[in-house]
Amino acid sequence: MRFEKKVLVEDISEVLKEASFLYFISYKGLNVKDFSSLRDELAKNDAQCTVFKNSLIKKAAEQAGINDLAELSLAGDTALISGLGDAGAVAKVIADFAKKSEEVRAKAGYVEGTVLDEAGVKSIADLPSKDTLRAMLLGTLEAPARNLVGVLNNAGAQIVNVLGNYKDSKA
Repeated sequence: MRFEKKVLVEDISEVLKEASFLYFISYKGLNVKDFSSLRDELAKNDAQCTVFKNSLIKKAAEQAGINDLAELSLAGDTALISGLGDAGAVAKVIADFAKKSEEVRAKAGYVEGTVLDEAGVKSIADLPSKDTLRAMLLGTLEAPARNLVGVLNNAGAQIVNVLGNYKDSKA
């Protein structure tokens, strides 16, 4: 392997190791203006989109020790989307862009040590955002305490009502 390719494989390997998520998309037929627009949308979510040869991605995955990713079969034009932010938000950007442009489609993904197919990437895009999920979890955790306070408050109010009625009957 030529020196330039070795350096490129090392760079790709570092990207694969450091990223919290990876998505592989097809972009064949996408014009430069639309591809730049996609990159801009991804940059808003702290993600980068880079085009590499499939064979170099495979060699970089082998070098990084990510065997599941090295076994992934990629064919055709492939762009690698990587980042450290919210994987769901980036998957939503890909899905929304795929709705607008037939040229873009998710091929595969790699999130938290799991290889995803196209349907897996779509299912991540359909999930609520991290902030929404956190709010839902907080509401679920808070519900028992809120219900207990309501029951205790209701019992106290009933005692006050009984005492008030008793006082009125004696007067």
